[in-house]
Amino acid sequence: MSRFWSDVVKGLTPYVPGEQPKLANLVKLNTNENPYDPSPRALEAIRAATGESLKLYPDPNAEQLKIAIGKYHGIEARNVFVGNGSDEVLAHVFLALLKHQRPILFPDISYSFYPVYCGLYQVAFETVPLAADFSIRVADYAKPNGGIVFPNPNAPTGCLVPLADIEGLLRSNPDSVVVIDEAYVDFGGESAIPLIARYPNLLVVQTLSKSRSLAGLRVGFAAGQADLIEALERVKNSFNSYPLDRLAIAGAVAAYEDRDYFEQTCRAVIASREKLVAEMQALGFEVLPSAANFIFVRHPRRAAQETALALRQRGIIVRHFKAPRIEQFLRITVGTDAQCAALVSALREILGNR
Repeated sequence: MSRFWSDVVKGLTPYVPGEQPKLANLVKLNTNENPYDPSPRALEAIRAATGESLKLYPDPNAEQLKIAIGKYHGIEARNVFVGNGSDEVLAHVFLALLKHQRPILFPDISYSFYPVYCGLYQVAFETVPLAADFSIRVADYAKPNGGIVFPNPNAPTGCLVPLADIEGLLRSNPDSVVVIDEAYVDFGGESAIPLIARYPNLLVVQTLSKSRSLAGLRVGFAAGQADLIEALERVKNSFNSYPLDRLAIAGAVAAYEDRDYFEQTCRAVIASREKLVAEMQALGFEVLPSAANFIFVRHPRRAAQETALALRQRGIIVRHFKAPRIEQFLRITVGTDAQCAALVSALREILGNR
């Protein structure tokens, strides 16, 4: 620990991202990346944006992207905030909208970046236990709070909160901002964005990393009523006026315009997920209901850490969380049908060898 560190840095426990191994020929099912390529139109737009204009700053407001997102979701551009991935958007949300006297609430099993943001910005928080079936019960959030945030579908469980329950949560918390983190919503959920017009306390965050296959481009956004967006803009323009570069803006706009390709790849992932769920259940795994591009599984007779290691020895990487309540679960990204078949074949061999 350096003597030059600030007290804030000394107290931080940073987020640990999923491993990005350098080994070749791996079946990589640990970081929820989309197995399908980005939209060809997005790639062409990125290539077209690569030229002399890169010597100039990008549009600090990324107006064309806000317009494209707004058009897709049926909202105005003024209701959209964009940033360098949804992680940066969420960071601004924690500072701009969730830093109050009362603690914010989020699930005890959820996106592990939330407590990291709280540590960085010194935001008080309380975790709300998931139900025994690992679902989020919105009734458990009926307590004084400085805000509420959770992913929908939740991560790493994949479980979905119905939109009607979210609307009830908004009605029962009129004086708190409710942040719905929809990183995986396109794989089987229903977005809360249509509720924005009726609920001034709702902010919805999404990313282009998952369903639009652009994890390497780093584009995320938030949608909400204008005063919430203004708060985010004030923080962003006090931090980094140019979070999205020219290539990111061009590629993201084209990805939103290519609706057919987006819907086709989402359908493919969903179909592969349902097939994989059935095959995992046939092998004796318990599989939580998933509306995401991953599944959360455990086997009654096999330790999760042992299984993850045995898979790694066979060139297949999955995610294991050493955390209370879920230490016997594995989170497995839905890959291509060929990748899923390789996973099932390896698991069949591992379980047969036990």
